[in-house]
Amino acid sequence: MQHVLITGGAGFIGSHLTKELCSKGYSVRILDNLSPQIHGDSAQIPEWVDDLSVEFHRGCITNRADVKNALEDIDIVIHLAAETGTGQSMYEIQKYNDVNSQGTAVLLDIIANKETKSVKRILLASSRSVYGEGAYTCSNCADKTRQCPDSRTAQVLAEEKWDPLCSICGSSLTPLPTKETDSIKPASIYAATKFAQEHLISVFCESQGIGFGILRLQNVYGEGQSLNNPYTGILSIFSTRIRRDLNLPIFEDGNETRDFIHVSDVANSFLAAITTHNSPNCIVNVGTGQLTTVKEVATKLTTAFGKTPNITVTGEYRIGDIRHNRADITLLKDKLNYTPKVDLEKGLKSFVDWVQSQDLPEDLLDKANNELKAKNLMG
Repeated sequence: MQHVLITGGAGFIGSHLTKELCSKGYSVRILDNLSPQIHGDSAQIPEWVDDLSVEFHRGCITNRADVKNALEDIDIVIHLAAETGTGQSMYEIQKYNDVNSQGTAVLLDIIANKETKSVKRILLASSRSVYGEGAYTCSNCADKTRQCPDSRTAQVLAEEKWDPLCSICGSSLTPLPTKETDSIKPASIYAATKFAQEHLISVFCESQGIGFGILRLQNVYGEGQSLNNPYTGILSIFSTRIRRDLNLPIFEDGNETRDFIHVSDVANSFLAAITTHNSPNCIVNVGTGQLTTVKEVATKLTTAFGKTPNITVTGEYRIGDIRHNRADITLLKDKLNYTPKVDLEKGLKSFVDWVQSQDLPEDLLDKANNELKAKNLMG
């Protein structure tokens, strides 16, 4: 029996992944600090931990003693523990760096210096945010050059010039599925720390002869997503406002797009990265490869609740947000032999059914947005 440590394992993705691993006969240990922003102020160890006979360690990824204790006799590490959220990262810079970058360094430092080298594979949950604006092509240019534009500036956003322009002819660009080999251009502190995690893990594992896999996740949604966190998870934020009969404020012109992938497909992608005989030893995009506008997903979500869409396109923007991104999932299919199975309609129905079984949380979106405005990070 293989022993798996999941850092941040009590969270959204970790809870689904733990259940999948237990069903396949793995022994699972979780290290999680039960952050109040994610789990609520009175967070307790989830009941499913006992139901699955999972070993739970309450502790922090930046605490050496907690991490060292959690790593005892572990064969596989799945590193999910992280601070998430683009906007908040832009003014809680030290916190994001400490948890994401330094926490990963602590984890690897302890593995490197263990007398017994038990860890054989490390998997990281990274983010599509590392690409920044992602990949585009220009239909007006004869050579159809593949371009990865720089981040949109505050001045450009203030002028409501939402879409990146061709660096050669100045025409509008057409978004392409982003490949793992495309340029890395983080537009937020969060993205920068995720890229730092990737570097730390790839360099460490290659030098130590440890197998690894870096999964760059698109916009993950689904049952179990935190309903308490107003800084990340657009569908959970919108679900609370829909239940409270509040309008859904959408940034820019509402036509920005995302690649929404259900959490069960993410969990199964990690499972595939564990069970494949040869360690991936590479970066793999995890998404559906499908583009959906924010306006469209807001409409579909409201309809799934059985209500009439109440959408306000605000023209506001956040520094660090991107315009379009979707994954090229060729490597997911070829390297991990996995194809996502949950389409958006089916996934939204499952999500809405779960949300309606939960207590109605307080709507904190205005509070979060006011914090960004006070820091000059939203216009």
